[in-house]
Amino acid sequence: MTDSIPADQAAGVDLPGPTDPAGWLTLPDVAERLDLSISKVHQMIRDRELIAVRRDGVRKVPADLVANRTVLKHLPGVLNLLVDAGYDDEAALRWLYEEDDTLPGTPAAALGGDQAREVKRRAQALGF
Repeated sequence: MTDSIPADQAAGVDLPGPTDPAGWLTLPDVAERLDLSISKVHQMIRDRELIAVRRDGVRKVPADLVANRTVLKHLPGVLNLLVDAGYDDEAALRWLYEEDDTLPGTPAAALGGDQAREVKRRAQALGF
């Protein structure tokens, strides 16, 4: 996964779009929530178990992807499928938070429910 900064943010402008998650966690917040070291959180991001993007110049994780004291069960699989389909972190985030009328809101929201397999199937289909 890349840690690139989109052009609009590189100029110092942070323009969250309608596809951004409602809340964010900084990496130290994620470490505290998961009861892990910060280095383990960095490893999880490198291993595509979590997604982190820059917002306001700081790497952040969508809060709803870290449910209770764990990462959503199917998130790592979906992230790997999206990367295999050529998505960078920003594009994967947009895909996860794009409204979908056939799902309960967004693919990210569906990952926490019974339609997680459908989200994985759709992510897999993007590679073809």
